[in-house]
Amino acid sequence: MEKVIEVNVQSEIGKLNGVIIHTPGEEVENMTPENAERALYSDIINLSIAREEYKQIKGVLSKLTKTFEVKDLLCNILKDEKIKAEVLNRIEKIEPFIGEEAPKGSLKEQLMEEDAENLSRILIEGVEMVKDNLTKYLSKDWFAMRPMHNLLFTRDASMSINNEVLIGRMANAIRDRESVIMRSIFDFTPEFKTSTLSLPATPGATSRIQTIEGGDVLVAREDILVIGNGARTSTQAIDLLMYEFIRRKSEKTQHIIVQQLPHSPESFIHLDMVFTLLDRDKCMVFEPLIMNPGSYQTVHIKIQNGKLLGIRSEKNLLSALKKLGMELEPVLCGGSDEWNQEREQWHSGANFFCVGPGQVLGYARNNYTMEAMNNAGFEIIKANDIIDGSTDISRYQKYVITIDGSELPRGGGGARCMTMPINRTNIEW
Repeated sequence: MEKVIEVNVQSEIGKLNGVIIHTPGEEVENMTPENAERALYSDIINLSIAREEYKQIKGVLSKLTKTFEVKDLLCNILKDEKIKAEVLNRIEKIEPFIGEEAPKGSLKEQLMEEDAENLSRILIEGVEMVKDNLTKYLSKDWFAMRPMHNLLFTRDASMSINNEVLIGRMANAIRDRESVIMRSIFDFTPEFKTSTLSLPATPGATSRIQTIEGGDVLVAREDILVIGNGARTSTQAIDLLMYEFIRRKSEKTQHIIVQQLPHSPESFIHLDMVFTLLDRDKCMVFEPLIMNPGSYQTVHIKIQNGKLLGIRSEKNLLSALKKLGMELEPVLCGGSDEWNQEREQWHSGANFFCVGPGQVLGYARNNYTMEAMNNAGFEIIKANDIIDGSTDISRYQKYVITIDGSELPRGGGGARCMTMPINRTNIEW
């Protein structure tokens, strides 16, 4: 990588010019039914099938934009010994065990001896525990440093917002290393022009109270963030982001639209599991929650010139956006039938990722959602037809590229979850 890329994401739908992904590896396979729940999976997945499905995502994106693999980016920065030491220092702060002394020295010292390529692999796939004392021998843990089972969901640990990268504060400790890795990549990759933002910890508050993850953060427009408040993103973290905007005293008005989410079932884990943007005038919604939120409030926060101008409740998310000049036609996840809506939302049917205005990726398995997309004017195109060149994508203005998904959806996410955009062309609204 030689050319400098400026982080610039001022919408969810602008033409995609750069994206970070992670092809799933051994870290996914290093799970058993016993530890799957701890790894935040509801089931173990077949790596070989998942990798074949992921090849479609990577293959399509490689045809359409510049793609970066987390492992490659990490390897590049670890070639510098000072940066390697700093990255391990950052990890030690969240995983003190790596600094514990053992007969052969601390794990941290051992990791410092690894070359960049092997270290980048180890930090992702984990380090097996050496059973060299009674405590470790009796421990049910296999790993001294656990694998990053969820890294394929690159969306969560860092978020491009305009020209900055907000570092995620994860709801579960097992994902903390993801945030450290992504922060380090943006801090130390000279070809990425950006600055990282980590929300300050409030004295006396635990980090698990102030959590925010990328699946809950959508950049609707340069001046509008839509944020889900549920199991993974707390009101306290949203408050910290609000205070950050107030502190900056920008003359331009900043809007934060907060949508409360149920904490269960697990398919409601993030906002992008029930709402994603598709085009300037269209969005994908899980109708029962987004159109009829009931007791789950939609709240509009308005900030300007270092002042909170107001916090008020709205009828629903689409109504709030319409008041700000974004009039969106909803396309229904699962179509109009409530039974199909629930089934397809469970398998990430509302989770779409834009490569351009009206140009999106989603799972092929959600048949009723795809029918609704087609009725809304989107051409349905198979990923393999793009990859092998049998379909010329430039012939179509609006389309859904469909990804095969039998194993990947069982990990609990869709195309948006597995992509972290770093540059998009600005939209003229």
